[in-house]
Amino acid sequence: MTTQRERIILSPPHMSGDELRFVHEAFESGWIAPLGPQVDAFERETSDYIGRPQALALSSGTAALHLGLRLLGVEAGDVVLCSSLTFIASVSPVTFMGAKPYFVDSDEDTWNMSPRALERAIDDLSSKGIKPKAAIVAELYGQAPKWDELMPIFDNHDIPVLEDSAEALGAEYDGRKCGTFGRYSVLSYNGNKIITTSGGGMLLLDDPESREKAFFWATQARDKAPWYQHSEIGYNYRMSNVLAAIGRGQMLHLNERVEAKRTVYKRYAKAFSDIPGIALMPEAEKGRSSMWLTSITVDPDETGTTAMDIWKALGDENIESRPVWKPMHLQPVFEGCGYASHDDGISVGDRLFENGLCLPSGTSMTEQQQYRVIEAVKKALKR
Repeated sequence: MTTQRERIILSPPHMSGDELRFVHEAFESGWIAPLGPQVDAFERETSDYIGRPQALALSSGTAALHLGLRLLGVEAGDVVLCSSLTFIASVSPVTFMGAKPYFVDSDEDTWNMSPRALERAIDDLSSKGIKPKAAIVAELYGQAPKWDELMPIFDNHDIPVLEDSAEALGAEYDGRKCGTFGRYSVLSYNGNKIITTSGGGMLLLDDPESREKAFFWATQARDKAPWYQHSEIGYNYRMSNVLAAIGRGQMLHLNERVEAKRTVYKRYAKAFSDIPGIALMPEAEKGRSSMWLTSITVDPDETGTTAMDIWKALGDENIESRPVWKPMHLQPVFEGCGYASHDDGISVGDRLFENGLCLPSGTSMTEQQQYRVIEAVKKALKR
């Protein structure tokens, strides 16, 4: 029985029970290490679902981004265009390569990389004689950007794209799955994602040669020799057979998890539709978001309160919420990096950070729990 003070988590893992069947198979087979039939099957099933020929199961989405940048030939001193409104893991691998991020603002319609800001960024770099080596485009909170506008710009300037689909597994744009737009694409199975292996990631590719090279780096770059010989630096980045088994059980329920997330979004949308100053993150015109997290914006002039006031009020009710990601161009660690706003004097990401709040969006959340969140928000607004 749910009590008023029971903790409501933002996006907890949701286990079905099917995971245990595959984990049992892993134990019975004796394959526990970061190799084995569960890893092979998880890669194959993910590849089939997304619609890309190659997949490589890894220890994290961050590891997948790192390998993707290395495949793209990013080196020390290069500049990589990056979404600003995202989690730091979308950007930190750029620094692993000794390269420098240049941040690009969001647009109003998707909260993702703005095509207008992208052109401004490229123009600014071009005026300084700099050509970006690559771009990392994040798909925020389960939503695709305007790929039909972004990709012609990237193609025009011969800038390869690393697609960060860590938050967007199960989402689509113009009938295509997220994870199929970039030269390479990345998934995450962190504990709060739409499906989870407790921790892990996936690199999605088209050609077997690139996968073979990424596999080589992910397994400590061991040369083909009877002894341990290394001509390149590699990493310990492979996913374990046991975690892959959990992922296989989770994949069986991915479509229903997406539908559950979308149902949560619709309940919030209905509940707040008549409240001036409260708006939900919009869905892209050609997109079908997985709604990984339902996010709202709070207009303090219309509501008389702020997103952080609501965040505190929800915390007092033992309900976890989270401010929208603080843009990367505002982070102290990236001070001095370039930034192209959507327009002169208009930074969409800054405004979304100031006014945005992510609400509990778990697929296992009951209607009763969600209505408790809704009432807590409304109560905070009445204050």
